[in-house]
Amino acid sequence: MSLYYRWKHFDEDEDRPEKPRRFGVTEMRSPQRMIVEVPLVLPDMFRVYRYSSEQNLDIFKSMGSFVDGLKFSGGSHSLMPKSFVKEVVNKAHQHNIYVSTGDWAEHLIRNGPSAFKEYVEDCKLVGFDTVELNVGSLEIPEETLLRYVRLIKDVGLKAKPQFAVKFNKSDIPTGHDRAFGAYIPPVPRSTEFVEDVDLLIRRAERCLEAGADMIMIDADDVCKHADSVRADIIAKVIGRLGLEKTMFEASNARTSEWFVRQYGPKVNLFVDHSQVMDLECLRGRNLGKNHASVLGSSSFLF
Repeated sequence: MSLYYRWKHFDEDEDRPEKPRRFGVTEMRSPQRMIVEVPLVLPDMFRVYRYSSEQNLDIFKSMGSFVDGLKFSGGSHSLMPKSFVKEVVNKAHQHNIYVSTGDWAEHLIRNGPSAFKEYVEDCKLVGFDTVELNVGSLEIPEETLLRYVRLIKDVGLKAKPQFAVKFNKSDIPTGHDRAFGAYIPPVPRSTEFVEDVDLLIRRAERCLEAGADMIMIDADDVCKHADSVRADIIAKVIGRLGLEKTMFEASNARTSEWFVRQYGPKVNLFVDHSQVMDLECLRGRNLGKNHASVLGSSSFLF
């Protein structure tokens, strides 16, 4: 890697070790589709999409040393032939990249109590390494969630529960400038579900005790935008669960920059495939709290 990035530091105290890594993990969202050319008379809803295996392969070849995991988002793998999914999984494994199912299990439990077990066993046969559990979408009792985690581990796969923090948006003060003492009409209380952060962390702790390998924190309402990051929630999650056992979804490059600036290169992040290079550049810099942004700079390359 030093042949390409002269700015990189390879001291473990400053950067990440070689793969497989326990921290500083970069998991990327797999490219889901490419637009196939169709007559312009067709409306957008009738455009045909196809999954691009070659796009994944290009990413593996060019940035495989920086990517730890590949996630099939949105249940995309459920729409593909198993033979094709195996092909993508095998290519990822050739570059020492694990493959995650993404949050799709919640759609299987509707088919009966045995459907989830069959799904996990099928994931094992296809070659997946990690099964993700979207706790919010599953809407199951805590003991059932723990049983699912143990079942995944018993099959020989890694379990990664995903949690989302929801809070009442009417609790957030408005950011508009106003004259001192001006009357501001009260914001009506919304009926949005409010998640208790301590309860969420306790449920995540129980998942780890049951054998879960990583806890995923969804970006919505926590870290979707760099200028509205809930630093208090993130600090509490990391303080209780540990940096090594948590992964945060970074919706854009600026959010990734915030995480690396606050927690260093060892923070685990889930990013879009288009952000892998920017994130690796950020990980290789010693970012102080008052650093100038390095995103968009071409000074990293020869």
